[in-house]
Amino acid sequence: QAQLVESGGGSVQTGDSLRLTCTASGRSFRYDPVGWFRQAPGKEREFVAAVDWKTGRSSYADSVRGRFTASKISGDNTGYLQMDNVIPEDTAIYYCATANMYSRIIKGDADYWGQGAQVTVSA
Repeated sequence: QAQLVESGGGSVQTGDSLRLTCTASGRSFRYDPVGWFRQAPGKEREFVAAVDWKTGRSSYADSVRGRFTASKISGDNTGYLQMDNVIPEDTAIYYCATANMYSRIIKGDADYWGQGAQVTVSA
């Protein structure tokens, strides 16, 4: 019954900005850290970003550091991934994930996964 749903994906151009939203249903995620992963065509899933509201910790892949910002507000069943200055290499299906511990999220050991949102960046 618990479910995560990503929204906000779409087709954009190089240099554009967009924000992905991860919304929970069937379970409260208001106190959980949120992680973001992506899978490009023909590639393995990779870690993108994660944020833990409890400690303020955040982690980013080198490929997105300085361009993407993950956030989650305590009390909300919603996580966000702000994507700025996107490039074609950002094209992928993006997944959000949650777990009870931040250390698990950054390793991809999540309790719940979203179904993915397509982001396509044209040159």
